[in-house]
Amino acid sequence: MLMEKPNIFSKTLVVNQGHLDELNHVNNVQYLQWIQDVAKQHWEVCAEQQWVDKYAWVALSHFIEYKKPAFLNDTLLIQTHVHEFDGVKSNRLVRISNQASGDLIVQSSTSWCMLDREKNRPTRVLEAMVEAFSD
Repeated sequence: MLMEKPNIFSKTLVVNQGHLDELNHVNNVQYLQWIQDVAKQHWEVCAEQQWVDKYAWVALSHFIEYKKPAFLNDTLLIQTHVHEFDGVKSNRLVRISNQASGDLIVQSSTSWCMLDREKNRPTRVLEAMVEAFSD
């Protein structure tokens, strides 16, 4: 089910020394961590507590495009929304931009599968969840 008006979740962070690689720009593995972290944070903020307790999301695939480097002390704007839900899956988009310049640094698309924590099995996304993430 394609979402009409995405519920965009945003956060900012400042690049620190621990985020950098040997070329002194943000390491590609760090971007993947931020993509996963912002997805989890968005879920925890928008989901009902009973959903957070009962369900978990696992990544099926990541597609990441690196557009420009980010450097020490850059302030980054990380934005995400669920693009669509389909059965047990969702597709989430993430954009990471340099807050000062507005330049797009990274964009990604991740396919996630929802699991029932108790059964450790895929489970269909509830209509109420679709509604919660489309407001």
